[in-house]
Parts: sequence; C-alpha cells; structure tokens
Amino acid sequence: MICRIITIFPQMMDAVLSESILGRAREKDLVKTHVYDLRDFTDDRHRTVDDVPYGGGPGMVFKPEPLFRAVEHVFGLCAAGPDTPVYMTSPHGRVLDNALARELAAEPEKIIICGHYGGVDDRVRQRFRAREISIGDFVLTGGELPALVIIDAAARFVPGVVGKPESVEEDTFSDGLLGAPLYTRPAEFAGWKVPEVLPSGHHANIIAWRRAKKLELTLRRRPDLLEKAALSDKDIAILKSLGYGKEKHDGTS
Repeated sequence: MICRIITIFPQMMDAVLSESILGRAREKDLVKTHVYDLRDFTDDRHRTVDDVPYGGGPGMVFKPEPLFRAVEHVFGLCAAGPDTPVYMTSPHGRVLDNALARELAAEPEKIIICGHYGGVDDRVRQRFRAREISIGDFVLTGGELPALVIIDAAARFVPGVVGKPESVEEDTFSDGLLGAPLYTRPAEFAGWKVPEVLPSGHHANIIAWRRAKKLELTLRRRPDLLEKAALSDKDIAILKSLGYGKEKHDGTS
C-alpha cells in the first residue's frame, strides 16, 4: 500500500510514520509513505497556501492553486497517474470505520490531502473527485492527525503488517461489536481475580464467554452498533436476557 500525503507539516507526519508497527511496515516495504510539503508548490516568496473565504466569515481557506499543482505533480509519480484515488481529511466526509479501512487497504496507491484552517477551496474536491474522510464528529486544528489515523487503520489490513493475522480478525469492531474484556497474569491481583473460565483451558466455554461479554459491553456502551451487527438467534437471546428489545434481525442460529 502506497500513501502519498500532501501537508504543510511534513515533519509531523514523518515523526509518527517512522515509529512502531507503521515504522516496521515501512522498513519491510509493506506500507510506503511519501510526504509532500504543500508550500513547495506555491509561487510567492511568502509561500502562501491560504486566503480569506469569499462571502466573509472566520478562518482561512486553502487556496486552489498550490493544491492543483501538488496533486498534479503527485499524479505524475503514481502508477495509475490521474486515476489514482484522492482523499481529503474533512469533517464533512464519510466517517472512518473498519469497512472503510479495509477498502483503503485494498487500494494499491492513494493520495491524502491534509485539510487545514477553515477548510479547502471546494474546487479541489471537484477537480480531483476527492473523497472526504472524517474520523469523528469533532474538529481538530489540522488534518495531519486524521491522515495518520486513516493510514494506521488501513495498514493493519495489509497482509504482513500485523504479526498475527488473527489479531486483526478478532479486534474490536471486526464483527461489528466491541471486544470482550482482556486479562493476563497473575490470576489474582490486589484481591481481583480473573474470570474462572479464562484459565480453565476449555476452549468452547471461553469462546462462548467472550461472545456473551462482547454482546453485553456493546449493549451497555455502544447499543447503536447492534443495529448493524450480524446477530444470530443465540446472540439475540443473550441480548434479550440483558434487556435488549430488538425484534428484527438477520442471522442464523
């Protein structure tokens, strides 16, 4: 997976992309990242990338000229040229989730524009058919952190990036539910004991316990997720015993 990032803070991106799992993935060429400083595509001595919005209002807006130049330059470096998908970090976009992360991981190459200030001149989105991505219903000071979150989330679905593939498949949200509580040694600490089923070695019972706990946690903390989760008749029965009143569902027993 190749990610080409356009930003006004390239050093901020490099600092994170060089560490931890992403750093190791880059060393193995499983994930390749290229960072471009938007200010390199300006044509004035002040390297200006923003201007006041037409119609008035607070904040500044990314100018179209530097971004047009930057994206067209990066297209020339991409295998698919102008057919390379372009994304923009924006609170207006599709909210990032596991499904979108999988889609992004499946794309061999992509361009990500880090939004900033009050936003980006909309002609950039129109010209490059840029798809906007949000990481939540809140506003940050810039698009660099969302871009890093997007890359990190997608990278985990690239084969070989995570040492154990089952870690990805069993993660929180992998089946639309929150993950079960986790425990490790010692079996008892400060008067708190690990649930007896976990160290029992009874694999089937452990699976059943974890599934029940996932359903319970999701119901208590993120009940909205249950509306889209694929629930079996057994899952529904567990949820109903916990007070869940969903009558219509898809799934098998």
